[in-house]
Amino acid sequence: MPEGWDPNQYERFKAERRVPFDDLLGLCRPIPGGSAVDLGCGTGELTAALHESLGSAQTTGIDSSAAMLERAGTLGVPGLSFRSGDLGTWEGPPVDLVMANASLHWVSDHPDLLGRVRRGLAPGGQLAFQVPANFDHPSHTVARAVAAEPPFAEALGTAGPEDRGAGVLSPTAYAVLLHRLGALDQFVALQVYGHVLGSTDEVVEWVMGTLLTPYRAHLDEATFAAFVSRYRQRLVAEVGQQRPYFYPFPRILCWARFG
Repeated sequence: MPEGWDPNQYERFKAERRVPFDDLLGLCRPIPGGSAVDLGCGTGELTAALHESLGSAQTTGIDSSAAMLERAGTLGVPGLSFRSGDLGTWEGPPVDLVMANASLHWVSDHPDLLGRVRRGLAPGGQLAFQVPANFDHPSHTVARAVAAEPPFAEALGTAGPEDRGAGVLSPTAYAVLLHRLGALDQFVALQVYGHVLGSTDEVVEWVMGTLLTPYRAHLDEATFAAFVSRYRQRLVAEVGQQRPYFYPFPRILCWARFG
């Protein structure tokens, strides 16, 4: 089976994906000469922006996708490096800042995960992350519905992708959790980003770069193509073929500084 992540597909909407990252980065305080880790760094372009904007001496991007890391490895920025790893098990060594931009929802137990990440922060360290909060949108619910249809349910079997929204907490729950983990200062907010796409069909292209990656990884090429075709059909039936299409995308942005 092919790897689920495709850097070219993911970057089709990189301008739209950049906006919440910039908002999150704007919450962070400079760490001149310090160290940072970007959990779920993807193609590394935003990791480079983090590295340069905050003045870090050493920034490490971590991702599980070989295709994404291959793209990131071409950047060649001094002090910036990338390596393969699982963000769900990262524990350090201690750094001054941990960034996780639209990646933590791939891990289920956020209280446990954030507790582990907190232990990987140096004294005075910062944690900044944002997670999608649009799992009730048809772009997501339709994918789960199609995955339950034959022949996809049979092809996926026990490897069927999880509902990633199940592990995402409410903004209030994140604020309480960060406080319990020892945050001295924090910012938590739900922000709705409105993306004006060319048509409903572009929603399909959007999710093929993110949401549908586990399906691509577990289905052969022909079956995945049939899955996407069926997904497109059901999505258009539910929301209509709109030109343009307004895609509301809520995200939860969190920043905290610890003692």
